Amino acid sequence: MKKILVFGAGKSATVLISYLLQQAANENWIIQVVDADVLLASSKVAAHPAGQAISFDINDEAQRNKHVADAAIVISLLPPQLHILVAKECLKQSKNLLTASYLDGEIKQLENEIKAKGLLFLYEMGLDPGIDHMSAMQLIDKIKNEGGRITSFYSHCGGIVAPESDDNPWHYKISWNPRNIVMAGKAGAIFLDNGEKKEIAYKDLFNEDQIVEIPNLSNYAWYANRDSLSYIDVYQLANIKTFVRTTLRPIDFVRGWKKLVALNFTAETPLYKSEGKSLGQMFTHHLAANNFDTGGSNKEKSVMAVADNSDALFWAQLKHLGLDDALTIIEKEMCSPADLLQAAMEQKLALLPTDKDMIVMLHEIAFEKNNKNHHIKSWLVVKGQDSLHTAMAKTVGLPLGIAAKNILSGKISLTGLKIPIEKEIYEPVLTELATFDISFQEK
Repeated sequence: MKKILVFGAGKSATVLISYLLQQAANENWIIQVVDADVLLASSKVAAHPAGQAISFDINDEAQRNKHVADAAIVISLLPPQLHILVAKECLKQSKNLLTASYLDGEIKQLENEIKAKGLLFLYEMGLDPGIDHMSAMQLIDKIKNEGGRITSFYSHCGGIVAPESDDNPWHYKISWNPRNIVMAGKAGAIFLDNGEKKEIAYKDLFNEDQIVEIPNLSNYAWYANRDSLSYIDVYQLANIKTFVRTTLRPIDFVRGWKKLVALNFTAETPLYKSEGKSLGQMFTHHLAANNFDTGGSNKEKSVMAVADNSDALFWAQLKHLGLDDALTIIEKEMCSPADLLQAAMEQKLALLPTDKDMIVMLHEIAFEKNNKNHHIKSWLVVKGQDSLHTAMAKTVGLPLGIAAKNILSGKISLTGLKIPIEKEIYEPVLTELATFDISFQEK
């Protein structure tokens, strides 16, 4: 009997764990789920006969050693900074590793050792990164095989709220790690635009004028996502003129978020004594410290450093986050503006039990073939079932589960430090994802 060891039982792990448990009888698996919160791990295993909930500190080397040693394969959904502990343990114990997180400098330093041991460490195997890579490479390989030369590539992806659950002025609800939402874009972005490398600072990243249309759905704003340039060689598009990977958000969200950034709401230095104070008190204090006038008889026309013609919208967004909330109390002794914003979002932008989230992905590819210009739009829309079985959990978890099954069965036999850009990985995973209604439309 093979044991699959899953580290992390948070929001993104729900559907992964369900998939593995559903496959367990046929595949002769035991699924061990490790989380610091044993009750959370137990809730995800849900008393399934093939499931085991375990709790220990990931920094406990003896426990880590013991459980990795017993595993046939390891899947990590821990916070990104903890993956290296799991990776080094898997390397020591000669175990294959899967995660949805980005490749980083620390894991790249182990690349030669991973290859030498004949192991597969498959990173970026979730949604974005993950499904974006696989679907893009399927298109790119097809265009190249048919004699096309790709000149422009845009890949957009966003986790948002489904229209039927959209009931606030942000047009957004949280379906994944709230800290990551608050910190999104902090590093700025770099990409290739018509042959020119463009580097965008964080304060200039959120631009409501950058719009794409998702067919049969709506228009969304996009902002460039981290370092697009590093993926040009990965996708083997050396002579391309434009290459941009982006994050999608509702247009009003981007308008409001740009102002939150200008008002230093994402600053990470603890500045405020906050214990026992309400959201409303803390918002008012922070806004006053950043030259936002919350007083006066005409608040919606207050003069502020971030003023423009959508002040009324931003005022509604601030009130929704808790500007007037005297009842919700902050429990931290000291908090940063980012801590305050995160606490507000967790309270005010949470998915209600029956709410549905939505994943939207769009590839836009221009290419030349037979002396003619061509353009492909390929898009994906996935809706969640409820606040637990979300589209985010589905699209992050299923690629990991399907890849684990194919590795254990020998259908994926690659070794080394990989992301899912090779046909041996993307074809079987995309084929099975389609059976879960995760498939692209194209025109």
